[in-house]
Amino acid sequence: MKLVIVNYGAGNIQSIKFAFKRLGHEAVLSDKTEEIMAADRVIFPGVGEASSAMHKLKASGLDRIIPALQQPVLGICLGMQLMCHSSEEGNTMGLGIFNTDVVRFTNSVKVPQIGWNQITNLKSDLFKGVIEKDHIYLVHSYYAPICTETIAVSDYEMPYSSALQKDNFYGVQFHPEKSSKVGSRILKNFLEL
Repeated sequence: MKLVIVNYGAGNIQSIKFAFKRLGHEAVLSDKTEEIMAADRVIFPGVGEASSAMHKLKASGLDRIIPALQQPVLGICLGMQLMCHSSEEGNTMGLGIFNTDVVRFTNSVKVPQIGWNQITNLKSDLFKGVIEKDHIYLVHSYYAPICTETIAVSDYEMPYSSALQKDNFYGVQFHPEKSSKVGSRILKNFLEL
């Protein structure tokens, strides 16, 4: 299986590569259109700020490539947020894959949310073998509200989408590569979709 991690200078690459290596798969880091299009699975990671990350995607033409992919694609953290219609962070237009807008947590809670939280309302084969209220690891100040594409929910100030799915596109707000056995199970499930 050819597994490609999209390289656009805004990713938590090494921990993702190690997570897949523990599952017996070597992931290739690439920004080459042909290599990404030919992959069996694509990981779209993200760490940092939405507008600068989107600028990097546009500069490399990846903003047009990612939405056109036909194979299973997994957006992680900022990667998931960039797959949404827009983000309040930097007033950024996203890739428009998921029909929701990313918004900031209010000042009534500490931001960013850093640490472990539960996932509930699991609605996809991505969560096969994952138990309701299992814990996942998050670091984020912005979130996608509950919408028709929500396949898992977490709660911080209010319920929000901790995972989204539309067709072959999956997005998780949490970091599966840092979420212990639960995260490994989710990555394994993604490889088996």
